[in-house]
Amino acid sequence: MNPVRRRRLLWVLLLVVAAGVATTLVVFALQRNVAYLYTPAEVLRGETGERARFRLGGMVEKGSFQRTPGSLEVHFKVTDGDALLPVVYGRILPDLFREGQAVVATGTMKDGVFVAEDVLAKHDENYMPKEAELWQCEWIYYNERNGYTHAIKR
Repeated sequence: MNPVRRRRLLWVLLLVVAAGVATTLVVFALQRNVAYLYTPAEVLRGETGERARFRLGGMVEKGSFQRTPGSLEVHFKVTDGDALLPVVYGRILPDLFREGQAVVATGTMKDGVFVAEDVLAKHDENYMPKEAELWQCEWIYYNERNGYTHAIKR
């Protein structure tokens, strides 16, 4: 094999090895950041790992919300209709968080309690920000005063 071909082959092999190493590093990085979504029933059946970080999805059980006096720590229970799982969270809750509302929390299990690092409150398709709701109420009032009530649905 002449020197030019040998050099080209060496560059191609080096490029293939570098691409393989880069792909391996990306795969490992993505696996560490993946958090699977589980329901309370799946968690209580033991389908999650002992120290695994995962997402818990379900509805906040009505009457289960308790705030620790003098701190941000809150306790509530998440249900999927079959099982209840206690959750503790130590940060500011999202504005849409309330009992009976869907929630997705990311965290780990510790002594039978889900310790949440992050809580996301889900909303339905009828969600409207407070500012838009106030604007809509003002618009309805303005139109009722001027006789244009047919233009908007209540």
